Order: sequence, then structure tokens, then C-alpha cells
Amino acid sequence: MNLIHFCLKRLVGTSVSVLRTRFVHWTTPLTSSLPLGTLADLARSKSELMAENALLRQQLIMLKRQVKRPACTKRDRILLVLLARAVRAWKQTLFIVQPETLLRWHRELFRLHWKRRSKASSHKPKVAAQTIALIREMATENRLWGAERLRGELLKLGMHVCKRTIQKYMRNVRTPQR
Repeated sequence: MNLIHFCLKRLVGTSVSVLRTRFVHWTTPLTSSLPLGTLADLARSKSELMAENALLRQQLIMLKRQVKRPACTKRDRILLVLLARAVRAWKQTLFIVQPETLLRWHRELFRLHWKRRSKASSHKPKVAAQTIALIREMATENRLWGAERLRGELLKLGMHVCKRTIQKYMRNVRTPQR
């Protein structure tokens, strides 16, 4: 019984691996020969072909820079990411960079872009200097008052300041006493 089970398991395993390799072979694009690749390119748009051409050209530029190992500059990374976005079969057009590396660069650029977009336009505090001076003065004179009490007093004066901002400016004034 064990022998039959072992033989069946081995037969199924080899069959699955053969099917897997054939499936991968069938699903890869037929660009191994020039006529088949040209026929496949006829169905693509001019802009996509131009983007793929630029992507390949950029990789050639990077390869010509050094003899042993090509060095990627930030400009190269940005160009490769932007050009790969325009090419449908971008994984097949990458030769010197792994697709996972390109995806990592894309994520980094995405983070950098939104970090810059969400950054404050100026580094000046949004609270007026007079209000900051008043918060510091009230915090030094009334050491038992917390940020919420200071906020209430400022609201009575018509100044709307959030609790976190008051805590930030109180921290600069109040130092632990020993």
C-alpha cells in the first residue's frame, strides 16, 4: 500500500512540475524572434513603443557608464520608474534592474512625493508671537495650571489654541525643579 501511495505521489508531483513549466512557457510573450516580436509590436500604441524604447535606452546609458557594475543615480531611478509606468510589459524590458527593485524605488518616490506635499509651506509657527509670549508668561506665573486650564483662559480672551500647541510652548518654559 505504501509503495503504491509513494508511486502515485511521485507521478503527481512530476506531472504538476511539467505542467507548471509548460504553462510558464506558454504565457511568456513570443518575442524570441524578430518577426514574432514585430508582429506583437503592431498591436501596441506608438506612445507605449516610445516609452519602452526610452526605458531600454536609459538602461543602455547606465551600462555604458561603468565597466564592472552599473551605478544608478537618483535621476536614473526616477527615469526608470516613470518610464516603466508607461510600458505595459515593463517587467520584460528590465535587464539590469530587478522588477522588485524598481517597485521599491517606486514606493520610495511615492513616499517622498507625499511627504513633500503634506509638509508645511513655511516653518514659521501658525500661532502669533504675542500668543506664544502670553502662553509662556501664564505658564511661568501659574505653575499649577495645566494646558487645559491655560486653553480655557485663552478662550476667555478670544484666542483659539489647541491643547497640544499650549503643551509644546509650556514645555519650553517649565523645567523640572529639583
